Amino acid sequence: MSVTYASMRSSVLWEIGRIARSCLISLMACSISVGAALSRRTADGDGGMAGSAQSPAMDSLSQIGLGAAVGVAVMGRRTAVWKAALWGGVAGTLPDLDVLIDHGDPIRNMVLHRAETHAPFWLSLFSLPFSAAVARLHGEGALWRRWWLALWLVLVTHPMLDAMTVYGTQLALPFSNHPFGVGSIFIIDPLYTLPLLLGVGWVLTTRGRSLVANAAGLLLSTAYLVWSVAAQQHVQALARASLAAQGIQARALLVTPSPFNTLLWRVLVMTPGQHLEGYHSLLDGSRQIQFDAWDRGAALAGEVQHIDGVRRIQAFSKGFYKLEQEGDRILITDLRMGQEPTYTFRFAVARRHSPVQALDPSEQLGRRPDVARALPWLWRRALGEPLPPPR
Repeated sequence: MSVTYASMRSSVLWEIGRIARSCLISLMACSISVGAALSRRTADGDGGMAGSAQSPAMDSLSQIGLGAAVGVAVMGRRTAVWKAALWGGVAGTLPDLDVLIDHGDPIRNMVLHRAETHAPFWLSLFSLPFSAAVARLHGEGALWRRWWLALWLVLVTHPMLDAMTVYGTQLALPFSNHPFGVGSIFIIDPLYTLPLLLGVGWVLTTRGRSLVANAAGLLLSTAYLVWSVAAQQHVQALARASLAAQGIQARALLVTPSPFNTLLWRVLVMTPGQHLEGYHSLLDGSRQIQFDAWDRGAALAGEVQHIDGVRRIQAFSKGFYKLEQEGDRILITDLRMGQEPTYTFRFAVARRHSPVQALDPSEQLGRRPDVARALPWLWRRALGEPLPPPR
């Protein structure tokens, strides 16, 4: 009787594992499909190609892949691979649920994203009951400490990866709300995500007979992050040399990758009255970077300095913003995410009366590029063709 019960229990658990593996693989495939659909919507004007700071589908796909890979790597063969991958993917997604919170204003929604749910301090506290619940659910109380280590690492690597983008992740909460952003990788980069997905997919489809593929995926994706920082520093040095050669005094300099790659880099320079934009591909024959200059609306600063949304963007963008007047409205734009003249985070903050009247709430007026022109330019410019940006 006991043998029959044990056999039935083993069969049921194996079937549950099979279903879970299928669900996780389907989830990844679905995320890829949604990402592709989002890209198609971009062409119709519903998304931002050049600097969409939060592309939910593909961003989530990267975090699911990273979480699943970390979960499998830490748990190893101590539990079924599908359990480690499944809960790793779930934990890797949890911090981004803060996008469901509406703070009542587009600017506050922007600057308060990646806040408490992305702070390692709060995530570490959450990891304790979360891992205990997962261990109890699977009847693996003896593995609680290993589950805690795995899920804690998944939770804290989520904001660490986010901090590699330029958006801004408030890692030091509750002690500081400084938005950390290295800006060495674009929010969607297939060369980072694919090794993770392939490694996890391999161990799931082979029922975990070999975990080497998962470890290789983690190693390759991490090496790609290191490469992105090295490439960023190289382009930054070239940019400083180009500015010096052209006699340009820069107040601030930012170097970020163009969408989907780390070959073509956007260089943003702030001067007292203008912002400059230039591009450099690692395949360019010339080391000199040419810049286009644009007015940053410094004359409007005094009129809107009292507006809460303006102060928030000034701080969150670390000074990389511009002001402009469009009709009777005054706009503020975060220059870090997009390219001239199309930016994702562009807000109407006031109407010109006497005196200026603040808009409450503000209005998000993100502008999208013509993808039919922008994508071919991106590809050709990344390969080193000296083409001017599409305007």
